[in-house]
Amino acid sequence: MPEPGSPFRTWNGVEWNEFHPGVRNRAIGGEQLLLCDVRYDPGFGVGTHAHEHTEQVMIVTEGELTLTIAGETRTLGPGDTAVINRGVEHAVSSEGGCRFVEGLAPVPLDHVPDRERDLVLGPDGGSQHVER
Repeated sequence: MPEPGSPFRTWNGVEWNEFHPGVRNRAIGGEQLLLCDVRYDPGFGVGTHAHEHTEQVMIVTEGELTLTIAGETRTLGPGDTAVINRGVEHAVSSEGGCRFVEGLAPVPLDHVPDRERDLVLGPDGGSQHVER
């Protein structure tokens, strides 16, 4: 467990959290931004949905995923990025499995596996965080 109040963390030795069947994540966040390392199992997908309060920026690090944003579909591989503004409908799937890093703002608390370990809060105390 990190020292209370320390801004430093590591994912070394941190078990992957099963966020949903077929998807695992690890996270670190502050007052306004959450950074997640995400893995999709082969064949996993999330149907069309939107995040009402949260903007999402993704960069694929391994494998491929198919992403549809506002009706436009692309296949992304390592190094490819996408920005999904809040409220914009999107869907994602990965036939062979993939890994990506995503930044989410404001912090969606449902993406945080362990709030004590994974959040570094300042004087604001996370008042801008959202439940979903």
